[in-house]
Amino acid sequence: MNVIKAGYEILTPISEGGIEELQRIERAARVCYKSEDRITPDGESAKKMVAMLIKNGHEAMIEHSSLSVLFTCDRGVSHEIVRHRLASFGQESTRYVNYANDKFGNQISVIDIADGMSNDSKVSKLDSESTLSVYTEWLHAMKDAQSHYLKMIKLGATPQIARSVLPTSTKTNIIVTANYREWRHFFKLRTAEAAHPQMREIAIPLCRELKEKIPIVFDDIEC
Repeated sequence: MNVIKAGYEILTPISEGGIEELQRIERAARVCYKSEDRITPDGESAKKMVAMLIKNGHEAMIEHSSLSVLFTCDRGVSHEIVRHRLASFGQESTRYVNYANDKFGNQISVIDIADGMSNDSKVSKLDSESTLSVYTEWLHAMKDAQSHYLKMIKLGATPQIARSVLPTSTKTNIIVTANYREWRHFFKLRTAEAAHPQMREIAIPLCRELKEKIPIVFDDIEC
């Protein structure tokens, strides 16, 4: 069994300082105001325009820029991600992927819950012995699931039948493509304290990275 950490990879190239992304938004917005003559090549006019759009809630214009991200997470987190129906998704299929093949090391991969436990408001308050016991039980459950999955495949079950014993912790890759407006909505929901700890594990660092790479668009979101 392979225990791995959750993570993400930004697939869409982002220009230096995010200027080209801001200019794309500005170009669309200035059509509305017929102020294309105010566009400056250095991107300063774009910064001012996008800041004004965000401040005034005119977020339809930021839909003209989009971003694709590859998440590595567990199936439970991915089920929350796909609820963002304005996004497009491409996800690793447990119907067609056979984890009993050599390609996957004849084992399943699961997302480590250690960080999620430490970020859970109640679990994080347990004493060290109880915390270890909880984690150990999880490990046993994952190994049992893997054992039953591999045995079912060996007995002749197809992956789409054997997947019924795979746990929620099963690692999955999911590509998410969404416009900036939907990403803003995603971050407001998925970085909040009420969000699932393992969702926050990937949403918060992604939000912070985008705040650095694309100025203004995500600046007002606390993450």
